[in-house]
Amino acid sequence: MAYISLDQVVKRYQMGEVTITAADHISFDIDKGEFVIIVGPSGAGKTTVLNILGGMDACDEGTITVDGSLVSSYSSRQLTTYRRYDIGFVFQFYNLVQNLTALENVELAAQICKAPLDAGDVLRHVGLGDRLNNFPAQLSGGEQQRVAIARALAKNPKLLLCDEPTGALDYVTGKSILKLLQDTCRQQGMTVIVITHNTAIAPMADKVIHVKNGRVDRIDRNPSPTPVEEIEWYVIAIRNEELMSRPRRRFPVRPAPPDTKIPNS
Repeated sequence: MAYISLDQVVKRYQMGEVTITAADHISFDIDKGEFVIIVGPSGAGKTTVLNILGGMDACDEGTITVDGSLVSSYSSRQLTTYRRYDIGFVFQFYNLVQNLTALENVELAAQICKAPLDAGDVLRHVGLGDRLNNFPAQLSGGEQQRVAIARALAKNPKLLLCDEPTGALDYVTGKSILKLLQDTCRQQGMTVIVITHNTAIAPMADKVIHVKNGRVDRIDRNPSPTPVEEIEWYVIAIRNEELMSRPRRRFPVRPAPPDTKIPNS
């Protein structure tokens, strides 16, 4: 039996008199310890799937099973417990508490869990051993995202859900964050699901679920996932950055013509 299973899941939203079907009979399975990418254009239903998997929203039809538990039948209180103990979230924006240090931000999440990992150890694992006592404003964007990942990992969750985790980062930093997520999956056996619109990173996943118009378009399996270090994307963006960084040619300013006096008639 699959570790995670969605079977004919439907989610509708009511916008005035209009009913929007964000998830239209979505079905897929995920095995324990898999690195999965859910990819698709904006508005395809990717975030809806993540919200349902993470217990932030309930489905209208279908069944959701995680580690043998029927999550789709949970009450609101049960979903709160599920989110607290079983799910780690990483979002595009870091959502750190600005007046707490990196260590305190991670400890804050660990306080609500049954069997949390040591906050300092997790921060050292993500490469921030020398930044434990820094506040978010003293960290770069990539370092803040590493704190957010450490905060999610410290909960020791069953499932790590990442919604566009590199969306606010530059190419090099985003690549290092993806490597960290891939290494976490491989080394700790954690099930990791990444939501993205960037199809170029698909080769790094064990399984790629393509979502389009609220439906699963197709599912691809990678028997030999590619290390993220070997994947290149955003070549055009990098080229544009190089062009923008070049010194611009300055043209001399032509002096204004002298005032022309109009002869008296």
